[in-house]
Amino acid sequence: MELIINLSIFLVLLGVGLFAGRAAEQRHFRELKQRELLLRGILVFSEKRPPQDRPFERSALVMGSVVIAEDYFKGTVAGLKSLFGGNLTTYESLLDRGRREAIVRMKQQARQLGASMVFNVKLETASLGSDGSGKSGIFSAEFIAYGTALIPPRAAVKLPDALTVAA
Repeated sequence: MELIINLSIFLVLLGVGLFAGRAAEQRHFRELKQRELLLRGILVFSEKRPPQDRPFERSALVMGSVVIAEDYFKGTVAGLKSLFGGNLTTYESLLDRGRREAIVRMKQQARQLGASMVFNVKLETASLGSDGSGKSGIFSAEFIAYGTALIPPRAAVKLPDALTVAA
């Protein structure tokens, strides 16, 4: 009887994780798409040096970071799949969301400075899924995007203390 109760609880949690996690993920993807469209005018490049024909008055370091955690369903499916090996496709959307969110946040910071483009963009990821004891907890990952924002001449620059100055 106890086995049936435990199995029932597991299946209910699995179902809740499936539907709630999928709904949250789809909502995040919709929000990301809207924010990416709003920021499409801020160009992002991995090249180290900006083109010589684009004048800029100054530059600034900009960054965006986010921590994304797995939902219960993804963790369960990934755990089962890892027993057999192969791609853990359940994490691919988590990684995609994390990278895109970090870039959007970096672009938002660049826009606040009046930048038109960001060069030498780097992406870094750190896994936050283990407590160091060898036991695996909930998997989460931090994503950081950073680069050099180029601020064109005469751009309005927002300073950290909310003062606006013409550059």
